[in-house]
Amino acid sequence: MPEIATIVRLAARGDGVTADGRYIARAVPGDGVDEDGAILPGPNHQQPACRHFGACGGCQLQHVPDALIAEFARDRILHPLERAGIVPTEVMPVHVSPAHSRRRAAMRATRTKGQVRVGFNAEGAHSLVDIAECPVLRPELFELVAPLRQILGPHLAERSAIGITMTLTDQGVDLLLSNLQANSLPVIEGLTGFARETGLARLSLEGPMGVETLVERAEPSIRMGGVTVTLAPAAFLQATADGEAALVEAVTLIVGSAGQLADLFAGSGTFALPLSRTAAVTAADGAGPAIRALAEAARRAGRALVTQHRDLFRKPLPADELGKFDAVVIDPPRAGAIAQMGELAQSKVPVIAAVSCNPATFARDAECLVAGGYTLHRLWPVAQFRWSTHIELVAEFRR
Repeated sequence: MPEIATIVRLAARGDGVTADGRYIARAVPGDGVDEDGAILPGPNHQQPACRHFGACGGCQLQHVPDALIAEFARDRILHPLERAGIVPTEVMPVHVSPAHSRRRAAMRATRTKGQVRVGFNAEGAHSLVDIAECPVLRPELFELVAPLRQILGPHLAERSAIGITMTLTDQGVDLLLSNLQANSLPVIEGLTGFARETGLARLSLEGPMGVETLVERAEPSIRMGGVTVTLAPAAFLQATADGEAALVEAVTLIVGSAGQLADLFAGSGTFALPLSRTAAVTAADGAGPAIRALAEAARRAGRALVTQHRDLFRKPLPADELGKFDAVVIDPPRAGAIAQMGELAQSKVPVIAAVSCNPATFARDAECLVAGGYTLHRLWPVAQFRWSTHIELVAEFRR
C-alpha cells in the first residue's frame, strides 16, 4: 500500500509542509500527499474562490479556510520573534479582511501574440494573467478591467507593457497609467472620453518627465480620523478600509491618553489624524506630497498637528528629541527602520506603537528595542491582503 504523508503546517510562502520537511504547493494542513506528490484533500481543504488560483500570483491561500489563515498570520509573526528570543505578553485575535475589500491595486496591461491582457503577474513568473474575475478587488476597481483592455489595446506594441495603479477614493477611482504615450490629440481625446464614460475621479499619466494629470472630475480624497485628505496620484493608502480601521484601533489602544505624540513615517495621516482628535501630534515623513497633504488637511481641520518633511532613514529623529513625547507611533516601509529604532531604543519614550508590513524586519527592529530596555506587550496580527501571505501587525512596546 502506497505511503501517504500528511501536511502538518503552512510555510511562509503558503506551501504545505509534511512532517518530513517536504514542501507541497497548494496543500493545506490535514491534506495527504502520496508518493508521487499528488494531494489528497483533507477536511481543511476548501474550494478556491477564483478560477485563476494557482496561476495568478496575487493569492496563495484561497484553498485555506479563515481559521487556518488566522493561524498562519499569527505564526508568520511569532516565529521570527521566537528566533530572536522575544515572546509577546499577549497576542490579540487576528483580523482577516473580507473578500472584495481591496481598494488599491497595481496591475499591468500587455500584448503577447496580438492578445491584450490586463491583470496581475503569474505566480513565480513575469508573464501576465488576464483576469476574468477577482474576488479580492472592490467591484468598482474590477469593473474597469474590461474597459481598460479595450482603451489600452491600440497603444500596446508586441511585448510592451503599461502600468495600471487604481485607488478607490471617496470621489471614485483615481487611475494612474505608466508608460503610455499620449502626445497626440486623438489619444488625449480617447483617454478623456474613457475617463468620462467610466466615471473616474482622476486620470493621470506617468512618464519620463513625471506625473501629469490628464482629467480630474473631482479632487480625490479620503477621510482619515474625521478629516478629509487630498491624495496625490498613486498615493500610499492602506489596502483595505477595514484593515486600516483595525490598525488604527490597535494604535489608539496602545497610546491611550498620551498628550504629546510623534508619528514617524506618517504618510498622509493614517494614524496622525485620528490621534490628533485628543493629542498634539508631530508627524514626520520623507515623502513630500504625502506630508504636504497631511499638513494641509490638518490646517483646514484646525487639528493640533505639526509636520516635518524628513528622511527618517538618513536623518532619524534623535533620542533626546524623542524624549519629549508621551508615546511614539512608527510605521516604516517593508525594509523596516533600523536607524530610527536605534534612536528609539536609546530614548526615554515610555510607550511605542510599532506598525509593520514585514514580520522579518519587524523582528530585527523589535530585537533592537528590547536590547534598549523595552518589553513587547500586546501584538495584533492583521491579514488585510485577503488570501495572501502578506501580513501586517501592530505591536506595543513599553519601558
